[in-house]
Amino acid sequence: MRLAEPHDKQAIARAFGRAAGRYDRFSTLQRESGEKLMALIADHPGIDVLDAGCGTGYFSARWQQRGKAVTALDLSEEMLKYAQQQQVATHYLSGDIECLPLSDASVDICFSNLAVQWCDDLSQALAELYRVTRPGGVIAFSTLTTGTLAELDSAWQQLDGSGSRHINRFLAHETVVAACQRYRHQVFSDPAICYFPDVISVMKSLKGVGATWLHQGRNAGLLGRSRFNALAAIYPRQDEGYPLTYQRLFGVIYRD
Repeated sequence: MRLAEPHDKQAIARAFGRAAGRYDRFSTLQRESGEKLMALIADHPGIDVLDAGCGTGYFSARWQQRGKAVTALDLSEEMLKYAQQQQVATHYLSGDIECLPLSDASVDICFSNLAVQWCDDLSQALAELYRVTRPGGVIAFSTLTTGTLAELDSAWQQLDGSGSRHINRFLAHETVVAACQRYRHQVFSDPAICYFPDVISVMKSLKGVGATWLHQGRNAGLLGRSRFNALAAIYPRQDEGYPLTYQRLFGVIYRD
C-alpha cells in the first residue's frame, strides 16, 4: 500500500519541527482523535508503550500518567526535543515508523495517532509496528483517508483548474483496510468536520500543526494576498462557519 509519490521525509520533519512551539495551540482535532484511540485500548495491561509519531508528546504524557513506561518516537528532531523538555516519556527516539530503531517484540502497546498518513508505504509501517510488539500486545493507529480537506481541495481546483494539486493525497479507506487484512484487526471510520470563523483560520490551523508539506514540494503556507482573497471568495461557507473535513480511520491490530 505505497503512495505513488514518495514523501520527502526530511522536508516533512522540518515542517513539523517549525510548528513544535505552537502545535498544541492548534491541535484540537489531533487531541480528540488521540483520546478516541486511547479509549479503544485503555484496558490493555501492557506496561511498555511506543508512541510512534509522538509530536510534542501530549499522548506520551497521557500514557505516562497511566503508569506506563513510554518510548516517544518522532521523525522531527525539533518535535522530539520539545517532548523531551516536557519530560513526557521514559525514552526518546528519533526515527521513521517505516524503519523503527527498536528490537523485535520490545513493547506491549504501539500507539500512533494521525502519523502513518505521512508514511510512503502503510503496509511497511504496520509491519514494523507489528514486529516490535510482543505477542499478546496491541497496535492502535489513526490515519486520514481520501476526502480529507475536501473543501480546501475543491476551492483550489475551482481557482486553478482540476489539474492543480494543493493538498496531499491520502490513501483510500479501502486501501487502508486492505493493509490490515493480514492481521487480526478491527477498523472503523469516524469523519470529523472542523468549523472556522474565516478562511485565514482554516489555513492557520494547517500551518499550526505543521501540515504544510506537499508531494510536489510547494509549501502550502505561502500565499500572496490576491491569491488568498480569490481563494477565500470561493471557499464554501455554512451556518456554522467555514468547514474543513477530516476523513478519519481508526484501527486496532492484535499481536498474535
